Amino acid sequence: MSKANVEIPVDHNPSRETLVYTIENKLYINLTDRCTLACEFCPKIQGSMDVHEYNLLLSTRHPVAEYIDAMGDPTQYDEIVFCGFGEPTLRLKELLAIADYCHQSGTPVRVNTDGLGNLVNKHNILPELASCVDALSVSMNAQNEVVYNRHCVPALKGSYEQMLDFLRLAPSYIPDTTATAIDGLEGVDINACEAKAGELGVKFRRRVLDIVG
Repeated sequence: MSKANVEIPVDHNPSRETLVYTIENKLYINLTDRCTLACEFCPKIQGSMDVHEYNLLLSTRHPVAEYIDAMGDPTQYDEIVFCGFGEPTLRLKELLAIADYCHQSGTPVRVNTDGLGNLVNKHNILPELASCVDALSVSMNAQNEVVYNRHCVPALKGSYEQMLDFLRLAPSYIPDTTATAIDGLEGVDINACEAKAGELGVKFRRRVLDIVG
């Protein structure tokens, strides 16, 4: 997907791009800014690539070695989180390599995902994730497909049902799986989202619009 409304500055230097960033004592991995969704509430879609004091613009696909070098010792952090302005499972091979490196250190690893990894990779990726990922946070975002499509603007047909299928399967591989939805989006029924998460056998977390991290 193109970086909607985001222009790469002429003097932008890929060697100085933010590959990892910290919020509190958690290390976030900015693996990609490509996504299978074009969520209207995403700062990237609104023209900003900033989270807190970090600019998450990526003009190239950085190799695994650069991420490992940038993070330093994983044990100094409470958690490693794959989360940027893109969908980390679009770079599944790199995600697994970095997650495995962190997992071997004993530091918990979480992947924040739109839940479309099985759809885009054309197979069930959960067994691979289970080998090196301790927790999943899946963006449910809506209680039905109409509201989901309105706010998330998926590129792939059937994304909502595919996301629900991913949530339904996930606990069998990664028990610590949480569905999230954002309070403040028009038409989103947080109570209905929480009930749906319960039906799928996963935890639920209410997020608040425009609050990141």
